[in-house]
Amino acid sequence: MTSRPRRTPHRRRDRHRPMLYLFDWSTNVLPEPDLYRERLPNVCEAVGTKARSCCSMRSVHRFLPVTDWLPKYQLNFLPMDIVAGLTVGLTAVPQAIAYGVVADLPPAYGLYSAFMGGFVYILLGTCKDITVGPTAIMALMVRPYVNGNPDNAVLLCFLSGCIILLLGLLNLGVLMRFISVPVTTGFTMAAAITIASGQINNLFGISSSSTGFLDAWIHFFGHIKETRRNDVILGCCTLLLLLLMRKVKDLPCGYRSLLKYLSLSRNAVAVFVGILLCYLLSRGSGSLPFLVSGSITSGLPPFRPPPFHTQDPASGEPITFGGMVSNVGSALVSIPLLSILESVAVAKAFSKGKIVNASQEMIALGMSNVLSSFFLSMPITGSFTRSAINNASGVKTPLGGAVTGALVLMTLAFLTSTFAYIPKATLAAIIIAAMLFMVEYETIAEIWRAKKRDMLPFLVTVLCCVFWTLEYGMVVGILFNALFLLYKSMKPQFHLETQKYNGMELSLADLKGSVDYSAAEYLKTAILSHVTGRQGAITLVVIKGDEIGSIDTTVALNLISLREDLALLDCNLICWNWSVPAAGVLCRMDSSTRQMLKFSKSFPELMESLEKESDSTVKISQIDD
Repeated sequence: MTSRPRRTPHRRRDRHRPMLYLFDWSTNVLPEPDLYRERLPNVCEAVGTKARSCCSMRSVHRFLPVTDWLPKYQLNFLPMDIVAGLTVGLTAVPQAIAYGVVADLPPAYGLYSAFMGGFVYILLGTCKDITVGPTAIMALMVRPYVNGNPDNAVLLCFLSGCIILLLGLLNLGVLMRFISVPVTTGFTMAAAITIASGQINNLFGISSSSTGFLDAWIHFFGHIKETRRNDVILGCCTLLLLLLMRKVKDLPCGYRSLLKYLSLSRNAVAVFVGILLCYLLSRGSGSLPFLVSGSITSGLPPFRPPPFHTQDPASGEPITFGGMVSNVGSALVSIPLLSILESVAVAKAFSKGKIVNASQEMIALGMSNVLSSFFLSMPITGSFTRSAINNASGVKTPLGGAVTGALVLMTLAFLTSTFAYIPKATLAAIIIAAMLFMVEYETIAEIWRAKKRDMLPFLVTVLCCVFWTLEYGMVVGILFNALFLLYKSMKPQFHLETQKYNGMELSLADLKGSVDYSAAEYLKTAILSHVTGRQGAITLVVIKGDEIGSIDTTVALNLISLREDLALLDCNLICWNWSVPAAGVLCRMDSSTRQMLKFSKSFPELMESLEKESDSTVKISQIDD
């Protein structure tokens, strides 16, 4: 029995490995099929791969991070999480009341917004330090759309959550990369200036509904005679106390841990002192010594769907869902954008070398807003202040958010009558102290030292946000910064010089990177201007393209037009060592451009091959004659 000849196995190309678009110098032959046939992505294979990956445990851990960290939870983590949760809660309660006032909502709505986000983030969040709840920026963004009706804020929370959740599920977290650090730093600084200015009247005991930068200061100087002495003394002393308590933890003594937690709980201490003074000074007299925040609705918030219709608080006329949506208008874009931006920025600040999954953070934030809206919440996001306290308290897992949420619920159930006596000057001092440290002073200095041109989008964002509105100022800052990208894309990486070879004068253009339509006209104009400036001395233009990533249709059309224009000037155009993807666009556009493409190991070899082609062309023409 004769044995069957052994078949030599042929090598199969790995379908998952990208094909190398390199010229084969061993055969000196260009892969022609790659020039005339565009390689398209295998959509079916990509969808199948994605579908198979979604059914893996890795995907479960990615979309439900609690399944990753909870099985690894150690019992010694629990005391640290409880202490951190309590410490954050002592800050979250007074801040939530203050931010409810900033949003022009009843103070209880600030507390309603402060607990559900912590519970949801335990299941879906990826960063152990983040605390989700009301923030000063969100409160200020919501205020113009409340119009005396809290239902607008609750609906805005629900719709914002739906939008954020949808963007996260579509994996659009990459959109945040288009917002630069100078723009976000400028926006944060403008928001801090605006929020602090809006509290200056409360700090001095002047009744005011103005929250804008100019309006607040105009009202302050116009009513400065209405300043209340008690409120000024309490507000300024509270502000000074808060600033001093930040440094208590640095005192050299044997009780460093106690001083650290005392420093972190400074907001709660300020509220306690304010309530105690208000109670003691009001005993025996019929009036309160300070302007207070007023009564806070006692009890837990009801669980009910967000309002999809409401009534006008002034006229009592019904307002449909469409009317409510039209009232919030542009907030459906600005609030989700800023909420994502703030939360992702906090996650990156505390990631400690880990890669932040922006899309998963958006899913967690979206679900937090959606579920919070069922408890009468205004829009929420990650809080930098409370996240910093969480980190400093030594939190180990996101479980600390449950302790914070439980403390807020206990406050709503048992302590709302006590918080009705919080002086407005105390809340104003808490907000102003927080705003003083919300400005990223170090980042501003780094921008100035690193690249002073980046101060332009920073200043544009600050000025537009302060003197216009936060949402429009942010948009203007992003668009202004985008102009730098557009200007850069109009000028590709391009170096043009004149050389002489064997007595012939030629231009060598070194083109790099991806060349898009915005740079097409610049490329053509630069080469034509260079050739015409030499008054016919240049007879050859060589565009070196071994480092070109790709070109588009507009660039190809301009190169064909450039070849025709140069021909009228008795000048030839050669594309030397172009990558196959870039050369393929030219060949598929016009097959005659294949003659422009030349490949050689060195520039002298290129010139020798061109001379041989020229000599053979001359001989053929002589034979024809």
